Amino acid sequence: MTVLEFSLIVGAGSLVAGFLGALTGLGGGVVLVPMLTLLLGVDVRYAIGASLVSVIATSSGAAAAYVREGISNIRIGMFLEIATTLGALAGATLATRISTSAISIVFGLMLIGSAFLSWKRPSRNQREGGLDPLATKLRLNGSFPEGNGIRNYNVQRVPLGWGLMFGAGTLSGLLGIGSGAMKVLAMDQAMKIPFKVSTTTSNFMIGVTAAASAGIYLSRGYIDPGLSMPVMLGVLGGSLLGTRILVKADPKWLRRVFSLVIVALGIEMLYKGISGRI
Repeated sequence: MTVLEFSLIVGAGSLVAGFLGALTGLGGGVVLVPMLTLLLGVDVRYAIGASLVSVIATSSGAAAAYVREGISNIRIGMFLEIATTLGALAGATLATRISTSAISIVFGLMLIGSAFLSWKRPSRNQREGGLDPLATKLRLNGSFPEGNGIRNYNVQRVPLGWGLMFGAGTLSGLLGIGSGAMKVLAMDQAMKIPFKVSTTTSNFMIGVTAAASAGIYLSRGYIDPGLSMPVMLGVLGGSLLGTRILVKADPKWLRRVFSLVIVALGIEMLYKGISGRI
């Protein structure tokens, strides 16, 4: 296989990864790492480095479109990003001291369980509960366009969501992923934020979390420009395509796609953890 053929294959796969990442709020890394390592034989450390670069590209490509459409909640994203960035730095620091295989197994089980939980969509009455004093004080409540009107929502259980975001950031630093699945689930299930807002705000956040982790991998020499360039271009194109579809998509359909993708990710993480390949 020539360098050009390899780059074209990587770019095409990255296009699909970016599309799924923007559509579900997971980031393209969840598809890229298994594609590069299992199908193309790339060393997992370099695959993770390219994955983190792609996550930053996905966030950059998708976030601008979602902010323009008025769906992302910037204030929530900036507030929760404090937790994920601190977690990412802590995870990267602990990466050489804790068995990532054991964490990978736990993470895989958590994702599979979360996939089933995500099918249990809270009723509209549950989502539109009373005002949370802390969320009100921090001005986290918001609105977004839905159908022909504007839908308002109230954020719930802020401390629980902040704690889950710290855990998401820690996993990002330990495993080299954007941890978008945990971000979406924390906002959707714990904080009762509408699913479409959760996915778009996750896309806004994952770039900062990935950048914190990517700095560690860059310092260790695990980011190869020759691999990262086609990955970044492919993911960026796919994320821009995904944003156009998500704005008009049915949240029920998005929830199903999200569940299937994180089940696949959970199985992959279990396999890698049990086999000791991560």
